Amino acid sequence: MEPAVLGGKLASGLITPLLKKLFVPEAPGAGLVDRPIRLSSLVSFKGEKRTLTEQDVHRLADHLVARAVDSPGEAPFPPDEQPSVADALARRLLALGDLDMDDVQAVRLGHRELARQLEYGAPAPAGLSTDARYFLGNATEWACLQILEFFTRRSTFVARTLVEQTRTQAELIARVDELIARTPRPGTQDRTFERRYLPYVAERHNHITIYGIDLRDSPDRWPLEVAYLSLEATATEERHLPDEHPGAAFTVQLPAEEALSTHDRVLLRGDAGSGKTTLVQWLAVTAARDGDRIPYVLPLRTLIRAGELPSPAAFLSSTGCPHTPPEGWTERVLTAGRALVLVDGLDEIPSADRHRTRDWLLSLIRAFPGNRWLLTSRPTAVRPDWLASEGFRELTLAPMRRPEVRTFVERWHTAAQAPEYEGPLLDSLRTKRDLARLATNPLMCGLICALHRERRGYLPTGRKELYDAALTMLLARRDRERGMPALDGPELGEEAQLELLQRLAYPLVLSGRTEMDLGAAEGIVERFLPTLASATGQGDAGTVLRSLVLRSGLLRQPAEGALDFVHRTFQDYLGARYAVAEGHLDVLASRADDTQWEDVIRLAVAHARPRERARLLKELLSRNIPRLTLLALACLEHTTALDPGTRAQVESQAAALIPPRTAEEAKTLAEAGPLVLELLPGPEGLTDEEAKNVAVTASRLGGEEPEGALAVLRRFREHPQIDVRRQLAGTWDRFDTAEYATEVLDHLERAGLFLTCKSAEQRSAVARMRPWHCLSFLGPHPAEEILAVVPAPGTVTRLELRDNPLLTDAGALLGFESLRELWLSYCPTEGLDRLSALPLTGLSFNLLADVTGLRVLPSIRRLTLSQELPGAALTDVLPVLSPLETLFLGKHSTDHTGLRGLRHWAGLRSLSLGALTAELTVADWQEVAALPELAHLRLNAALIRDFPHSIHAMPELPGIETLQVTSMRTAEDLSALVPRLPGLRSLNLVDDIGDEISAARYAGLFPGVVINVNQV
Repeated sequence: MEPAVLGGKLASGLITPLLKKLFVPEAPGAGLVDRPIRLSSLVSFKGEKRTLTEQDVHRLADHLVARAVDSPGEAPFPPDEQPSVADALARRLLALGDLDMDDVQAVRLGHRELARQLEYGAPAPAGLSTDARYFLGNATEWACLQILEFFTRRSTFVARTLVEQTRTQAELIARVDELIARTPRPGTQDRTFERRYLPYVAERHNHITIYGIDLRDSPDRWPLEVAYLSLEATATEERHLPDEHPGAAFTVQLPAEEALSTHDRVLLRGDAGSGKTTLVQWLAVTAARDGDRIPYVLPLRTLIRAGELPSPAAFLSSTGCPHTPPEGWTERVLTAGRALVLVDGLDEIPSADRHRTRDWLLSLIRAFPGNRWLLTSRPTAVRPDWLASEGFRELTLAPMRRPEVRTFVERWHTAAQAPEYEGPLLDSLRTKRDLARLATNPLMCGLICALHRERRGYLPTGRKELYDAALTMLLARRDRERGMPALDGPELGEEAQLELLQRLAYPLVLSGRTEMDLGAAEGIVERFLPTLASATGQGDAGTVLRSLVLRSGLLRQPAEGALDFVHRTFQDYLGARYAVAEGHLDVLASRADDTQWEDVIRLAVAHARPRERARLLKELLSRNIPRLTLLALACLEHTTALDPGTRAQVESQAAALIPPRTAEEAKTLAEAGPLVLELLPGPEGLTDEEAKNVAVTASRLGGEEPEGALAVLRRFREHPQIDVRRQLAGTWDRFDTAEYATEVLDHLERAGLFLTCKSAEQRSAVARMRPWHCLSFLGPHPAEEILAVVPAPGTVTRLELRDNPLLTDAGALLGFESLRELWLSYCPTEGLDRLSALPLTGLSFNLLADVTGLRVLPSIRRLTLSQELPGAALTDVLPVLSPLETLFLGKHSTDHTGLRGLRHWAGLRSLSLGALTAELTVADWQEVAALPELAHLRLNAALIRDFPHSIHAMPELPGIETLQVTSMRTAEDLSALVPRLPGLRSLNLVDDIGDEISAARYAGLFPGVVINVNQV
């Protein structure tokens, strides 16, 4: 690197002040000195008055070298040698203080000789490459050039013989600076321009425009980072299998922004509004910010207006870029394979221009290999193999899924600074099925968000308004506002397009299909053409249909020779529009029993005139079928004008169904289908029982319509009533695990509420929620993993483990140090004695592997068990140290022990005897009679039916105040109990499943006793 070139990097005006620091400043009166001054007295890093240390000189050298290499273009030497070069330069500068000469002698030597003197006076650098040594020599010369210039400008420099040399030095520096300005390093201009161009691209494309929306409070431009979300692209490819097996087609799915990650050439197809242009902008902004590729965004609708498609030199000027690149810059970028060429909108140019567009693309691709190319088009604009011969991979943008819709809505409201409307809209998208089906691409999602905000948090009073706005946007305004040129075929107005589309939709609605043969579609258009001829005067049926498919955004060709609507909801809307226009109300009413016609009927009510609406609604009510009554209620959403009598009749008849008052009504309501979810009220104004049954209804529909059901249940998550909260907690299985945990479970008040986990996914979700104090784990959950996912296990007070073959050691539960109640069912658990370290007051178990450790537990007050017990008496097994108050003995529990030893627990207040498998004797009942505190007795009706002698052996038990008989089968004889329970005050009868019990049957047996009947 020559000193002149180096000087270009180290501008004199910036670096000379740094070098001046090497020398002491002039003292007052210095201008009177008339003799040269020794260099050793000039330098600032020697002598008694030093102001610079050697470390400072090293830092100065570091800065000089860093400034020299920090510029566009190729580095002058390997970057890892920079510290060594800076160290060598510093040592040469420090050698100034050791030179045996004065400033006049230094000037006479000249900068090159002075540099050699410094080189000789400093230690030779070791291990430097040839390039680094070359740079070091030139850097030393340039520093000396500046030092000598500094000397000549000092007031103490009085030697008149050096005046000419002083002038020469100044002229040399000026000429060097001028030479640098005239002949910059190769590539400097390109790099300098790219530093302007890339930020311009990033800024220009960092916003998206929503065309066709003219709402008062909704801006049409949004920051790209806020509005963009990752969509999915799909491709059908052939799977290569071994020769003995045939190949098979399979679908590849990947994030759309990764379309160019594995293929340099991609043709991306997508329906209107699917996000193709937004993806192009995202790729351009990302490339501009990363700097690894130079992006060129080429919208064909803009380029085609100029006539001739641009050459590389005109890429920027043809798209309105205000920056002028260096001559030949674009070609150099393309030749180097550094470009990302984004050609947007193949479908937005007339078909006559597509052939020359293809030739233009092919000439560029073949002339400049190694670059990346992305082309976008609507699905049917170009044939499938249009660029396949050039190695283009074809991808199709997939419709947005529900998580993507939710993300879009959240980001839209963030950008609009309207968070208060976000939640209600998400609920509407969950509960309103046809609305959700419409929100499948960014364009339609944006329209829905804008309309919702325009109406201050409410969707249009009728969805007809939403569809009208969407159709106006898709059929007319969007292309016009984007500046789309006129395409092939007749220019159909919005109304003409609607007439054609509804004639195509109605046959599909009538047949219950969603796809039509292309020939049949052309026949429908052909029959309608005479009414269009006066307006268009050109085009046959095939041309008109192709134009409609290409530009409407509503039709597509899913396969060769087939035609369908991009959204089923548009098919229903247009079919309903045609049915009303043609007066086919009887057809609509006759199909009301078919759930596939629900949306068609609702939209027909919206299109109908007031008298037609009343007629159709009364027809629905006359059937007296709950689903049709609810359908009539749902239709009121679409009615802007309806006679008050009909409206009152609909609302009155529906009021008997909503809200449901009983569990049976909730079941009946759920049978009406997902339509119900739109009509269910929130908790405001409901009784606790009604709130629970609304939750039951939504829960029953969770499997069929999880999003809508979840939106209903979310409204009840703050409800204080325990039965409502139990319903919410108990329906987790019907929903997405993580979403339900976040949206509902984590908001529930925990008091008295159990959360049950059945899967590993649910178990993991517990870790992401606030702590639960009552937990149940069903199935094979390792104890260590349960402890690992439970936040603050020390706060768990009630735990149930059921059907868990992995729980073999009760000691694994000691991490639940505050546990007070434990249920163990069908677990091969041993070592119950280890639970004595826990403050357990309640224990329930059946079918454990070993119960011998139970006897030593010290604090159990409530004990429930159903399995064989070893020993001859209950005191051989049950916890003799515990102050039992409640005891339940189930199947097989008394086979060996009977009730012997029961009197040991004198504080027992409640005894339950389940479906025992052994007869009770007089001795057993004497144990019961010996319990002074016993007031509550529970008997399973199987004991009365299967072991009647057990009842006859019962002595009089005057202390029993409450008796409960469970699992009754309609007509058990309880007369034997009457004389044995003289102090009875309350009798609770619980039926077996499906059996009805009459309280009046037993009223005469138990005079003065309150009798309650409970249905299971």
